[in-house]
Amino acid sequence: MRPGYKSLALAFLLLPALCIAQPKTSFRVVPLGVLGGIDESNLSAYMIAPKGSNHYVCMDAGTIHAGVNKAIVNKAFTVPADKVLRQYIKGYFISHAHLDHISGLIINAPDDSTKNIYGLKSTLETVKTHYFTWESWANFADEGGAPQLKKYHYQTLEPGIEQPIENTEMQVRAFPLSHSNLTSTAFLISHNDSYVLYLGDTGADEVEKSQNLEKLWTAVAPLIRAKKLKAIMIEVSFPNEQPEKTLFGHLTPKLLMNEMGALSKISGSSLRGLNVVVTHLKPPYKSIIKIKKQLKAANMMQLNLVYPRQGKAIDF
Repeated sequence: MRPGYKSLALAFLLLPALCIAQPKTSFRVVPLGVLGGIDESNLSAYMIAPKGSNHYVCMDAGTIHAGVNKAIVNKAFTVPADKVLRQYIKGYFISHAHLDHISGLIINAPDDSTKNIYGLKSTLETVKTHYFTWESWANFADEGGAPQLKKYHYQTLEPGIEQPIENTEMQVRAFPLSHSNLTSTAFLISHNDSYVLYLGDTGADEVEKSQNLEKLWTAVAPLIRAKKLKAIMIEVSFPNEQPEKTLFGHLTPKLLMNEMGALSKISGSSLRGLNVVVTHLKPPYKSIIKIKKQLKAANMMQLNLVYPRQGKAIDF
């Protein structure tokens, strides 16, 4: 064999193995907002769709307008902002009704199109009685005070029950989370036997005196073993120095790693390389830097820690 041809032949032999080694991407996530406060232009909101589809859902909706514009600047979308809002976002999944998770939906309602708002019963009740009322804002929903403008329909999710997401190719299961004095939600999104798990605000079981995360980890353990869970999107709001009494239902790097250890134990699997998207980082900037350093130092499980940037698409 002539010199050069041998290496070329070897490359062709290795090509199938190289292709197999590359993980197939199943979802596209476009962060519209990534922080837990105080910047109202960058609050929790993540658009998720199957790869190659423009049928997105929005996981929480703290920031919409500013996030969509940022995504267009970053070329995550190549259509006008109003088309993203009105046509690409097929529904909103609200983990809980704190303002940093819903204010974008409320403010942008006049320009939005007809779609569903999904959530646990307690979450939707808060939206109905505190936000879409004529005392605080116009009632853009189809329940509550008259007149009802009927732009949005409340779609109640029953914990643990999978149901299709209207006008998309995806399904969802909801799980309760403990967030201090109220119930937050985790949403397990699926498409073609691939999954993404998004958690709203949550405290650790050991602090909240709860079993909600343990139950969630038990539910997703088979997906971990089968390597079908593409990513976990989970909050870390404070550095380790934050006293427990002022966590108010949030995680620190130490508490996150403790919960990931619990997930590994329950699933009986290594979490090495698992995509863990760190959400809800709370300013100031020096606090965020500290959180990232503490997570890096504690990452003995070799998780693939991902720090989303507003408007920058991520494929899983």
